[in-house]
Amino acid sequence: MSSEGTLRTIIETRKVDKRFGTFHALKDVSATFYEGQVTAIVGPSGSGKSTFLRTLNRLETHDSGEIVIDGIVLNDNLKNLDAIRREVGMVFQSFNLFSHLSILRNVALAPMRVRKMSREAAESKALNLLERVGLKNQAAKYPVQLSGGQQQRVAIARALAMDPKVLLFDEPTSALDPEMVNEVLAVMRELAYSGITMLVVTHEMGFAREVADRIIFFDEGVILEDTTPESFFSNPDHDRAKAFLSQVRHGF
Repeated sequence: MSSEGTLRTIIETRKVDKRFGTFHALKDVSATFYEGQVTAIVGPSGSGKSTFLRTLNRLETHDSGEIVIDGIVLNDNLKNLDAIRREVGMVFQSFNLFSHLSILRNVALAPMRVRKMSREAAESKALNLLERVGLKNQAAKYPVQLSGGQQQRVAIARALAMDPKVLLFDEPTSALDPEMVNEVLAVMRELAYSGITMLVVTHEMGFAREVADRIIFFDEGVILEDTTPESFFSNPDHDRAKAFLSQVRHGF
């Protein structure tokens, strides 16, 4: 967590546009994200925030504009896409763990397949990461044996196993029962304070206010606010942001 003045650019989007048929999901979205910065991306449902996040590793293709990740242009070039996906980890709403693999193997698989690590090295690393998210004692179990909160923490460990330069979180607590949300947020809080670059689409306003360096507010495919948490929560510029905050105020 740092200020923009001392940081290098890690992601830059320039006039990114995206349509789904007649629905205009993203409208000329331009933003720069910096190494070590934690950005919370907030806004009403359907505002474009998750679509924007998914364009950053080409889970959604953008129709026009330019996306540059750590100096690499994101486009149809498979070599570029492969290079970017090696450096950008993503944690989804659903955990997407392999049900037939143990927790340990779920975390160790990508370093073995993509980074060509030995099984011994990958599993040693996986154990260290499972310990970091408080689940080392669950390594031999299978996903079905874990709670939703535990599975999401495994998904975070799996993303970390690739040593990504950026971690993207797409509403990582929205599929969880309320009592499981805090255990996932605690892991994300620790990651934020450790200096990892994070972009987090979230409805958890208390977390955004406490942990983020920066708040981006989307509405109808447009960034309406791009500011500090203090400014956003105390004095937003736009009426749409004020209305949004009035609706969610009870959550923080």
